[in-house]
Amino acid sequence: MKRSGHLPQASLAYVDPVFMESHAARPLRILAEYIDPINRLRRANVGDTIVMFGSARVHPRDKALAMLRKTRRQARGRRTPEWREKLRAAQAGLEMSRYYEEARELSRRITAWAMTLGPHPKRFVICSGGGPGIMEAANRGAAEAGGYSIGLSIQLPHEQKPNPYITPDLNFCFHYFFMRKLWFAQMAKALIVFPGGFGTMDELWEMLTLLQTEKLSSRHLILIYGRKYWDKVLNWRHMVHYGTVSEKEYGMLQFADTVDQAFEHVRARMEADHLALESEEQRR
Repeated sequence: MKRSGHLPQASLAYVDPVFMESHAARPLRILAEYIDPINRLRRANVGDTIVMFGSARVHPRDKALAMLRKTRRQARGRRTPEWREKLRAAQAGLEMSRYYEEARELSRRITAWAMTLGPHPKRFVICSGGGPGIMEAANRGAAEAGGYSIGLSIQLPHEQKPNPYITPDLNFCFHYFFMRKLWFAQMAKALIVFPGGFGTMDELWEMLTLLQTEKLSSRHLILIYGRKYWDKVLNWRHMVHYGTVSEKEYGMLQFADTVDQAFEHVRARMEADHLALESEEQRR
């Protein structure tokens, strides 16, 4: 039967928010989280990255000290288990703040060194998870050196804003964890793992598994920072003792306890395993 009048113009599928948020369009959303970073990183001329992981709950020293002083004032005259635990947590927070300051300084030094290698492309750009804590410290140190840095944040049920030190054009937000992890691995030449919790360990195990199964080049550096923390959380040698990890696989891990140790380790490995080899390949 013929209809009278005219049909309204149909909307384009890719600008239809209902369709784009539908189950059917999920492959398009996944693809967008791959293509958008490619375009933006190329425009910024980023050659490769050094990824820094760690807890979102670690504060700068000045903030941690202020929180401890406030807790002590509030706890005066209160000797309940609840307030003892609050004091213990505030004291632990101040102790952990050293890792914020050390991540910040390490990032600053790596960035200052990497900037001497020239901008075409930008080498060994600091990349973090984009949030607070150790992630913020990493981006902050890069910004203080006058360099670029990347933030790969993730949508979470609880609001988590990107930290203010990320280079604005390199501030990314992902819906899919696996796409975020892909971009952590895609351009990384080194992974520096500061003290952290479940999320930090998840990302560490992912990278170790990729290295173990040769999905990542053996030239990738995995540097565990802060053995005082990590050796209490994970008994690395225990896995070797029981044969669940080989001595060779254990050797994929490198360790550092100071900024000087970590910086020299990173610089030496990047020079030997990437810069020197690339120069040799170009001469051939």
